Amino acid sequence: MESFFRRTVKRGLNSCIIAPVNDYFLMALRFPLFLFCLLLVPFALHPEKGDEGKDSGSKRTGTKSSRKANPSIFIMDKGQQPVSRILEFMQEFNTNLDTIFVSQLLKTYISECSIEGVNYDIAVCQMCLETGFLKFTGSVSRFQHNYCGLGATGPLVAGDWFGSMEEGVRAHIQHLKAYASIDPIQHEPVDKRLRHVPRGIVFTLFDLNGKWASDPKYGEKLNSLLRKLYAE
Repeated sequence: MESFFRRTVKRGLNSCIIAPVNDYFLMALRFPLFLFCLLLVPFALHPEKGDEGKDSGSKRTGTKSSRKANPSIFIMDKGQQPVSRILEFMQEFNTNLDTIFVSQLLKTYISECSIEGVNYDIAVCQMCLETGFLKFTGSVSRFQHNYCGLGATGPLVAGDWFGSMEEGVRAHIQHLKAYASIDPIQHEPVDKRLRHVPRGIVFTLFDLNGKWASDPKYGEKLNSLLRKLYAE
């Protein structure tokens, strides 16, 4: 079907062409309209050119047509934020971060979460919550490689120790998956207590209330951090 724009141009041209030659007054009125329609003919025949200009302008300026992604609150899901954004987010709360170490830590989180199918956005936010953005002001020290408070049940209980950063991250992700899924763990369990975790009893970060931690607002705190991570 012809567009309204194209039909209007054709109608204007026809009305000018078929006008009686001896009707000079009518021709004088129609002549400006005839010229105007002639100017619009290229646009009527090729309306897509205007859209191409818009698209090319968008490409040149680098503007995004899609809306900014929203965070997923589901534990068994895919994270979306790049290392650069997560690092920037963490530096807002801890200006003394060792960026080289933290970058490697975040890459390890993304790798382990990819293996187990866990949402690394949530895992990283939980690490930030449990360690105070790696300030370790609680009972757990940085030398324990315990990034999620495993076994730290009180202010005087230090919790579990792990042999390396990679081992500590793997223990964290394995515990998250155990709570959120009944699928098998891909690697040998790091923490022997993993077998005692009730499988598949949580779906979202809000379900961690009273399960991962006794804090009834634990999930809300995680969600608050997740929202801030996406508030670029």
